[in-house]
Amino acid sequence: MRVEEAIGHQIARLRAERGMSLTELGEALGRYLDRPWSRQAVHQAERGQRSFTAAELTALALVLDTSVPVLFRAENDRIELPGGAVSPEDYRGVLLNREPDMPLDGVEELIIALHDIGEVLSRPALARLARIGRVADQVAGPDSTPDGSVTG
Repeated sequence: MRVEEAIGHQIARLRAERGMSLTELGEALGRYLDRPWSRQAVHQAERGQRSFTAAELTALALVLDTSVPVLFRAENDRIELPGGAVSPEDYRGVLLNREPDMPLDGVEELIIALHDIGEVLSRPALARLARIGRVADQVAGPDSTPDGSVTG
């Protein structure tokens, strides 16, 4: 995945989470840029079909109520740059501005921990266990305690 595509995926995800249309996002960007983006420009950005200036990335972060590093976030894909590919681990390390011997601050530790938790929770076996747990709770009924006994 190209870095522009990674940014585009985040723009689309954040726009949808905020309930904004393509036109609304484009108009909101106009408050920070010389002029608003057209619906087509937003669509191109979301598809990774355009490059971004620093001002545009800043405006996007402000409008979408996020940070610039979040716009660069990619799942577990290798990031393609003109000179070659970057592993997901190296890419994540760059986003966190982490040197190998540099201690993490609390926010960076939290970001890494949340990412790791997300990967663990997305495993099919855990999803099955969660479903089994929900069914067990339904069968036990509302009057049961966590150990399975029934209150009365």
